[in-house]
Amino acid sequence: MRIDNLSYSNMQTQGAQRRALLRQQSPQHLEYCSSLILRAIRERHSGVSPNALVLGAGACTEIPLTELVRNSDEVVLADLDLASMRLGAGELPTSALCRRVLLVQCDISGDVSVNLKRMLERQPWDLLVPRGAQAVFDAAAECLEQCLVPDPPVLEGLGTGEFGLVVSSLVLSQLFSYPLLDILDRVQLVAPGLLGEQERHSRYQQAASAFRLRVINAHLHLLRRLVEKDGTVVLLSDFRGFVFDVYGTDHDAEHRRTMPLVPRMLPALVRENFTVLEEKHWEWLTDLPVKGRPGRGYEVVGYLLQ
Repeated sequence: MRIDNLSYSNMQTQGAQRRALLRQQSPQHLEYCSSLILRAIRERHSGVSPNALVLGAGACTEIPLTELVRNSDEVVLADLDLASMRLGAGELPTSALCRRVLLVQCDISGDVSVNLKRMLERQPWDLLVPRGAQAVFDAAAECLEQCLVPDPPVLEGLGTGEFGLVVSSLVLSQLFSYPLLDILDRVQLVAPGLLGEQERHSRYQQAASAFRLRVINAHLHLLRRLVEKDGTVVLLSDFRGFVFDVYGTDHDAEHRRTMPLVPRMLPALVRENFTVLEEKHWEWLTDLPVKGRPGRGYEVVGYLLQ
């Protein structure tokens, strides 16, 4: 499963060194992430819980953790990657602040990847592959259709309405993209010649779209369950990726190729669940083009919600 390599991937893309690189390449990304969280802290109602929760915390690369801890009784970091959370908490300047941070290791999707893996392992791939692409991708579609997506997930140690502030930190697209990549990894394993054929199979495409929506709705419902009444939520999410060949052309639509990540209806889903207090859009570069390898970046949306 792709999530099994999460800790290794985060070592390459998170932490203090990555933050320093972002300050050079995409300072606006750090600024906007921080500004939404800091506004949520400032405007937190006096009557709500002074505890805060960060979902998908990782190493807290984009989280102003010191300010968050100083303005909270307790800050809970929740992520599957315990090593990265320890790294992020270790950057706090004093031991007193460290003692106010609790690390909770969990799969915030509710074990969707594990559930999908079980479905994939039940398929008779040795019988399906000789029947061709239609049989293979129909089976893949059935796995997605029947995969259990807890709505909302129940995360041990995180109770209902315990937090005055909940932050979802650039994790939403990973919750469904990792399982979908697991599907393609399985196809590559059992029938490598069929990889890429999924775009031609309408049932698979429909199943993948419905799966994305189920996972997104479950995450939004999780945020609603965790935040206290009258509390605030900060939702940070990639919504479109892009690649480009020449540095300086990353903002030029003619010189880059975009890749949608989340459904276009995400804003409508957000508004079905929350009142939007602020909405920001920006871009950030994760990699610059090097020796024929294209640069990469993401278009991001940030919400302050109640």
